[in-house]
Amino acid sequence: MSLRLPATAARPGPLITGGTPTMSSREIADLVESRHDDVKRSIDRLVERGVIAQPPMADEPGSDAVGRARPTKIYRLGKRDSYVVVAQLSPEFTARLVDRWQKLEAQPTPALPDLSNPTTLKALLLQSLDSTIELQGRVAALAPKADALDRLADTDGMILISDAAKQLQMQIKELFAWLRANHWIFRRGHSKRDIGHADKIAAGYLAHKYRSILQGGETVLKEQVYLTPKGLTRLAVILGRELQ
Repeated sequence: MSLRLPATAARPGPLITGGTPTMSSREIADLVESRHDDVKRSIDRLVERGVIAQPPMADEPGSDAVGRARPTKIYRLGKRDSYVVVAQLSPEFTARLVDRWQKLEAQPTPALPDLSNPTTLKALLLQSLDSTIELQGRVAALAPKADALDRLADTDGMILISDAAKQLQMQIKELFAWLRANHWIFRRGHSKRDIGHADKIAAGYLAHKYRSILQGGETVLKEQVYLTPKGLTRLAVILGRELQ
């Protein structure tokens, strides 16, 4: 679902906010020599389990294989959570992470603006007003989508994965492959029947129920895994998809 930038793509520098540096998921991927999308999936799983807090997301400028501009979503993590992620992915690279944080923390903290200067204060107020107006516009644009997701999450109906793929505007095989790769569903032994992972069932994302199927001229009951409305909502957020 995510695109990997070519090696020549630009990497953003460390972000320092209020004197506290953060590290991007792209930087962590480079440190542990892993794919960026694998790192982000690991972060999502740790967030779901409540091990780390949901990190803020930003757009990293980059380009695709033919040179077209195409930003990539990255996470920004603090020091503690970055150690948790690396410990989950590749503990042997912890020394690299220590060295990287030492470099980040050695950078000088940007000086705070002089609020006693009327000109500086006026410029900051105008900048804040512009940001507020822009944010209000974004909130207004996202409100219908948020309402639709809330209504969906409150319903009781369960959804076949094949039907969920249509709502997520994905190929059915693509969604099944993603769910298996990201430990939502699996097949036991040589069975052709998908089963939901226990943690996803416990989280309320998946459920099993029996379905009547005509087989050999007889109606038999087959257990099948379903997405709950909560699970579909969660997938839409993780995959950045709009539900139809």
